[in-house]
Amino acid sequence: MDLGLAGRTAVVGGASSGMGLAIAEALAAEGANVAMFARRRDLLEREAERLGALAVQGDLTIPQHLERLVQATVGAFGGIDVLVLNGGGPPAGAAVTMTAEAVEDAVALLLTAHVTLVGHCLSHLRESGRGRIVAIESSSVREPLPSLALSNAVRPGVVGWLKTLARELGPDGITVNTIAPGSIDTDRLRSLRGPDGPPASELERIPARRLGTPAEIAAVVAFLASDRASYVTGAVIPVDGGLTRGLL
Repeated sequence: MDLGLAGRTAVVGGASSGMGLAIAEALAAEGANVAMFARRRDLLEREAERLGALAVQGDLTIPQHLERLVQATVGAFGGIDVLVLNGGGPPAGAAVTMTAEAVEDAVALLLTAHVTLVGHCLSHLRESGRGRIVAIESSSVREPLPSLALSNAVRPGVVGWLKTLARELGPDGITVNTIAPGSIDTDRLRSLRGPDGPPASELERIPARRLGTPAEIAAVVAFLASDRASYVTGAVIPVDGGLTRGLL
């Protein structure tokens, strides 16, 4: 399906591997200009060269790096139409072991960095007339996950900000949506659950009976970035094989 993304420009965070890389691949395959942002320079540059994308190395939590990302993207492509907010997750741990410092670090990674990046991109998204913001969060925004207390605490607040942003930016033709991935086969999942991933007993809790793939997340992002999704905004879309059991 041609989603009409040819010639549009997308910024993708966390793009050197996992879901971020799959999203960059999907958007590039649709003909979009893609700026890929990540910390690991060698891996990022290799993947960007493969996709014909722009590589911008940097750290989400360093404001100057975010400013440089936007400047490089606009310098290369003339504007920004799609912003994909994606990065790493905070460390695992129980709620009773959380510290104030750990919470501050999680907020800096999951919220403050993205608030800053949206601020840098906003004028370009408005100028586009069909701007798109898509945030990759977690199923923890719908149902708290065991041993991921920091994610459970901070990510729902991020979604509150995103839904508020959707209401404020709707008149500008900008949509703002959130994807809530479930158990996706990524390095992050294996770092949390071991090299073999979740045991069979956990897969049985997923109606689809398997892990999701980064490409399945990317397909939803590509749709949300397109004109076909122009009336979808403020949504939290689970891509989890039916794992979460909430009605909304």
